[in-house]
Amino acid sequence: MDMNEIKEIFFQECEEQLAELESGLLKLNDGDRDPETVNAVFRAVHSIKGGAGAFGLDDLVAFAHVFETTLDCVRSNKLEPTQDVLKVMLRSADVLADLTNAARDGGSVDDSRTRGLVKELEALANGEAVPASAPAPVAVKAPEPVKAKPTDESGFEPIPFSFSDFADETTPLMEAPSFQISFKPHASLYSKGNEAALLLRDLSRVGDMSINCDMSALPSLDKMDPEAAYFSWTVSITTEKGEEGIRSVFEFAEWDCDLDIAPLVSEATAEAEELPMIPVPFDLSALDSGPEEQPAFESVAAQTSFVAEAVETAVATTQIAQSVNAAIEKREAAAAPAAAAQANANAAANASAGQTIRVDLDRVDRLINLVGELVINQAMLSQSVIENDASGTSAVNMGLDELQQLTREIQDSVMAIRAQPVKPVFQRMSRIVREVADMIGKQIRLVTEGENTEVDKTVIDKLAEPLTHMIRNAVDHGIETPEKREAAGKNPEGTIKLSAKHRSGRILIELQDDGAGINRERVRQKAIDNDLIAADANLTDEEIDNLIFAPGFSTADKISDISGRGVGMDVVKRSIQALGGRINISSRPGFGSTFTMSLPLTLAVLDGMVVTVAGQTLVVPLTAIVETLQPEAKNIHSFGANQRLISIRNSFCPLVDVGRVLNFRPTQADPVEGVALLVESEGGGQRALMVDAIQGQRQVVIKSLEANYTHVPGIAAATILGDGRVALILDVDAIVSASRGQPLKQEMSLAATG
Repeated sequence: MDMNEIKEIFFQECEEQLAELESGLLKLNDGDRDPETVNAVFRAVHSIKGGAGAFGLDDLVAFAHVFETTLDCVRSNKLEPTQDVLKVMLRSADVLADLTNAARDGGSVDDSRTRGLVKELEALANGEAVPASAPAPVAVKAPEPVKAKPTDESGFEPIPFSFSDFADETTPLMEAPSFQISFKPHASLYSKGNEAALLLRDLSRVGDMSINCDMSALPSLDKMDPEAAYFSWTVSITTEKGEEGIRSVFEFAEWDCDLDIAPLVSEATAEAEELPMIPVPFDLSALDSGPEEQPAFESVAAQTSFVAEAVETAVATTQIAQSVNAAIEKREAAAAPAAAAQANANAAANASAGQTIRVDLDRVDRLINLVGELVINQAMLSQSVIENDASGTSAVNMGLDELQQLTREIQDSVMAIRAQPVKPVFQRMSRIVREVADMIGKQIRLVTEGENTEVDKTVIDKLAEPLTHMIRNAVDHGIETPEKREAAGKNPEGTIKLSAKHRSGRILIELQDDGAGINRERVRQKAIDNDLIAADANLTDEEIDNLIFAPGFSTADKISDISGRGVGMDVVKRSIQALGGRINISSRPGFGSTFTMSLPLTLAVLDGMVVTVAGQTLVVPLTAIVETLQPEAKNIHSFGANQRLISIRNSFCPLVDVGRVLNFRPTQADPVEGVALLVESEGGGQRALMVDAIQGQRQVVIKSLEANYTHVPGIAAATILGDGRVALILDVDAIVSASRGQPLKQEMSLAATG
């Protein structure tokens, strides 16, 4: 594995750490004060900083270090995570993400924005309150001249911060716990780009320490291996961060070194544990002496006296060890029940947590394509056997039934591999809400549900754009200003709820706000002014609400950076339709609006109804079909010049001749001779699609028509049937729209059907 591959893995892990960081900060913002949440946030920033240092990403390391320092103050309960503090940290998380993206893609981040946040973070770390109305980093006044500051050998500017600033005056720092560290690097530590000197430098920032280097293993120059590791270090350190803080320094090197961290027993600790303190005449500075500096004894008596002192020291050390061991055994016996419970909990957690591996998405896509070909070949074999075996009882036929079942299971398993939770997309929306709300001076809170709902990765990748438009529209148009909300008796802070759930083989994503709702009178007037509808048009509330999806439609009074150009909601509609989905609106004036998107779980396969229309074979997505029925003459009613309705359970539904809409035939067919498919339209209404006959129901593999041929109006995609023929997959929403008087954009070529 070369360095570029390692770097790519680092950036992939950064995405996970950034998601964990934002998730944790949002939990803290919601009032969660679980120490593990704080630790998770701290670890995320620390991991990014450590990995970035290995690749020399100085800007990312410098900012992450300041961010990490402030988070450590929260972790040690020296900084209260108030709303104002968390606003700074959420903006810092955004900058950290931007710096990571810039390091990966070769871009840059505005220095003034970064410097402004660094000052705010340093102020928080040093106990200086940041005003609640602090402006965004880009709006700060011109920076004052910066005095030159000393830098260390790495080129990083030292942070003017000391834990002593927060120490209780009645508690001397010398009472902090002390540890002795034995650190011996392996050769692999240096081969991976780590450096022992930098690790020791970072360790010095954890607390007050003394260090001793053991060079006894260093061979002569002619026997030296330039890639070997000969030095080891013994460190005594006093720190309030404890063993966890020490181990965090060696987080990325712990597997490439011999590391031993042992607590040093002080007088206070010994009294607390009721241990005898026996002074040991031992000077660590003696370790600085080489073999040639050992004392020379002038007489046998002097040598005997020295040996006696050494024996006395050894006896004292043995007594300390015995006392410490006895105390440890006593504590372990008392804590045994709790430790056993914790061990059981950890074992259960490990059992429930599955192991994962990273796989290139191209490999998964290739596997899915191969499984799709397997499904097609299996269907061809089944078709051939059916045609040659009228009885359907042969052993080959029975074997093909088992093959069909296995193929379906393989296909479901492969599709599950590419399924991913919508959590990354939802987390991205929280940043958009913050940025847009701050830009227009609104107080808005995003609440998410169903983040772990899984859907095909291709759907997730194409879901970000329409969701972004909808979120910006909800913030700008849906939620009122704090003043208007208070006047209406509402909480000045608006709420946007984003949720996801599975239903009937599809995923439903709802975006709900508690704003003013859709002003239908204003929407209607704007549509009339823009010549979208006639002034005397009689529209239902549902149809008026759907006018906001018309191209070029906007109710904004002026054009801004957020909206007003009429290129938002129509893009949402087209994007959702391109995914094979539909979007509905439900609004209550004064109480808010709800946008519901219904999307397929995958864009690779679908369950469809195979039908015949004017001699052509089509596939209608099964998720769009409510029921099928055989029309009777008494239930068919004419409406207008060429419109027909079908009566279904005391209600009337428009009847749409699919063959006529697609220009498969010049005139409308007789409904009594065909079959009607009752389908759901994009606006929530129903239409009865008339086809000639139903061949059956089967699972088909979706093939892109645009990639292999060209775009065909009214057709969503294509597939290959069991007999080898190409069948077109019907775009139900396009057919329904055409029945409403919106003709397809171009004539369909019959040659496209093969």
